[in-house]
Formats: sequence, C-alpha cells, structure tokens
Amino acid sequence: MKRSLLFWGVVVLALAALPPLMVKLGQPFYIDLVRRIMILGIAAISLNLILGYGGLVSFGHAAYLGVGAYAVGILGYYGISNGWVHLLVAVGASALVAAAIGAVSIRTSGIYFIMITLAFTQMLYYLGISLAEFGGDDGMRLKAKSQFAGLVDLRDPVEFYYLALGVMLLFVYLTYRKSNEARSRAIGFSPYPYRLAAFVIAGAMCGVAGALYANHTNYITPGLMSWHQSGELMFMAILGGMATSAGPVLGTFALLLIEEVLKGWTQYWQVVLGPLLVLSVIFFKRGLAGLLQRPDA
Repeated sequence: MKRSLLFWGVVVLALAALPPLMVKLGQPFYIDLVRRIMILGIAAISLNLILGYGGLVSFGHAAYLGVGAYAVGILGYYGISNGWVHLLVAVGASALVAAAIGAVSIRTSGIYFIMITLAFTQMLYYLGISLAEFGGDDGMRLKAKSQFAGLVDLRDPVEFYYLALGVMLLFVYLTYRKSNEARSRAIGFSPYPYRLAAFVIAGAMCGVAGALYANHTNYITPGLMSWHQSGELMFMAILGGMATSAGPVLGTFALLLIEEVLKGWTQYWQVVLGPLLVLSVIFFKRGLAGLLQRPDA
C-alpha cells in the first residue's frame, strides 16, 4: 500500500509539472505526446476492468474507442459542437454497442468469446469504411473541437492536457473502488449479469477515451476500431500488469514511449520492439506493476 501511494504521488506530481516545464523549455511536442498516452491509458484502464478483473479476453475493445471518436466527429459534421452533448452521445453509443456485443459474447468463453468480440469489431470497422459521407477508409476531419462553455478550452494544449490527466486519475480510482467492491460481493451473484454490467461500463469508459482522442487528433479513421488497435490496448494492460490499478497506466506509458524512441532511431523500429515486448512478458510475469509489490505479495 505504501509503495502504491508513493507511486501515485510521484506520478501525479510529475505529470502535473510537465506542461509548465515543457512550455518553459519550448518543447510543446511532449505535452501532446503525453496527452495522447494518457488518453490511450484511459482506454487501457477500461479494458483492464474486464480483462484483468473479469478474465474476459476481448479482441474487440477498440470498437468503443472508435464509436466514441465517431460520435464526436459525426455530431461536429452536422454542426453540433456542444462538448456535453458529444460526451453524452459518445458514452451512450459506446455503452449501447457494448451491451449488444456483451449480451451475445459473454454467454460464451475461451476462444469463442475472443472470436465473437473480434468479429463484432471487424463488422464495425468495415461499417466505418463503408460510410462514404464520413470519409470512408480515408477517415474524416473534426470540424471543431468539443466546446464546454468556458469550463475547459480543448484548443488550449495545456488545458486539454490537464483534462486528460484528471479523467485518467478519476478512472483509475473508480476502477480500483469498483474492483474491490466486486470482489467482496461476488459470492452468490450470477456471473452473467455481473460480467455484462462490467462489459458495458468498460465500453462506456472507452467511449470517453474515444471522444478525447478525436479532439486530440482532429481526425477520425476506421482504423481506431481495428483488431490491431484492440491488440495494442490489450498489450498495454498485460505489459503493465492485469488486475492492478497502476498496470494499464504503466503499460501504456512504457509501450508508447519505447515506440517513440525507436521510431526516432530506426525505420525498422517494429523489428526491435517485438523482441523487447517478448522479453518484458517473460521477465515481468506480473507486469511492470509487480515491481511495486513486495516479492512475497
């Protein structure tokens, strides 16, 4: 517990101090980079809710990232820029899609569950490609960032950064609290409604990440819903440590920072990244978060 509290204290202080430091050094790129990492960290946190705590290996979680992003993009396309409406539709649409997918897939297990979630995601991916009015395979540009009536200006990189940080920390806390409550109340409960509820909540949380991601990139493509994106989110959670509050955050930062370093070093960065990830799984069996735990824990 002391290690965990110390870790989060250091993380919050470091992330809070980064924007003014980077502004002073004239390096705004790192503000955008860390903001992107935190937004994808939110998606990894939502996946960990069902993967780590629920044991549901979903290869379709990126679907909700894409649904949330397209909700913002499509509303903006029709001239609706109210951020609260964007957020409500992104969360509602993602939760609805998760409920439909979960109602079918959770009745299965193992490889069947994996294949069903993968199939649903690919269906949504090809649906995105077929929507020519919204760019099809080329994607669509966000006409205007979500407006929150003076509460926060997403056009300001620093304000947007702190919003992403706040949402990430909030979701870490909520996941930690809900997972503990679930563990204490699981005995005697039917697993199907409990898993379905967790599946829908995770989808809604990922929808928030999708809404933020659309505002971050100003561009939405069907690739957000691809199986490749789902696999990347899964690896973030596994690399960091499943069923831990720190795991998804650690895994996301580790994976994306290593990617960024390797991209600047060689155009064949994926050839180097692959073996590094394999070695990390072999030597950190409890994930990077296991380093925060006592050896006998």
